[in-house]
Amino acid sequence: MKTWFITGANGGLAYSMLEILLERGDRVAATVRKPQALDELQKKYGSSLWRANLDLTDSHAIQQIVNQAIEDLGAIDILVNNAGYGLFGAVEEVSDEQIEHVFQTNFFGSLRVARAFMPYFRRQGKGHIVQISSMVGHLSNPGQGLYSASKWAVEGAFETLAKEAAPFHIKLTLVEPGGIRTGFFANHGVFGPELDAYDDQPARDFKKLYQNIHTKEVVDRDVIPGDSQKMAKAIIQRVDEGNGPLRLALGSDAYEEIKAALTSRLAELEAQKELAYSTDADDVVHNR
Repeated sequence: MKTWFITGANGGLAYSMLEILLERGDRVAATVRKPQALDELQKKYGSSLWRANLDLTDSHAIQQIVNQAIEDLGAIDILVNNAGYGLFGAVEEVSDEQIEHVFQTNFFGSLRVARAFMPYFRRQGKGHIVQISSMVGHLSNPGQGLYSASKWAVEGAFETLAKEAAPFHIKLTLVEPGGIRTGFFANHGVFGPELDAYDDQPARDFKKLYQNIHTKEVVDRDVIPGDSQKMAKAIIQRVDEGNGPLRLALGSDAYEEIKAALTSRLAELEAQKELAYSTDADDVVHNR
């Protein structure tokens, strides 16, 4: 039996994980925006489910909740940082306040929770941090720039944390899902104010896609291919196995989009090789 701490557990991928973990007999400390969203699970699983309301922008509250969960449950083995939301619109369109808030939640919030757990995991001599990122942590398209930026920040910080935590026997997994058939599009998207100049530009295409998905009763299987239950099982299996790659791409769209982005970036880099080497100081000896 393992004990998990999961943020943003009131829906989507994290809720799927919550159901699977409780059903198999694990214990879960779940933080949510609306604790009543877990009422049915609480009735079914009782003390196996510990829940709390958590504001990821409040660092003091985060430390208090983490400490309380550890005290009440005795030990926590795995942290799953899932809470977050999407901010969409052209880079010029979204407001400063919207940009700050999406970073406070998606990046700083995740970082605060991980940092709150690090001293405990170090003392314990083990632990596993699962950070839910996104395929857009590798790429960025018009209309998704600031959401992507928050995930790029996550990727950079948590890749470093993985290397810093490894000597303390703390594992880290960056999960990079593509589109998931959950309530993300209906409940977790914020749009910036619109500028007329972008009405017929690519930046507006994502909003049109979003609105189309939101109004459909049945999601287009090609647009949103990901199954939250299958992804949840894959994440849990990765944790159960213990060792594995730092990054875990989930969904056919994630695989294809990330592969295309990395392939393009590598080709651009190779084309600049001679220029890059030519800018070294004259006394540098190259072995190539």
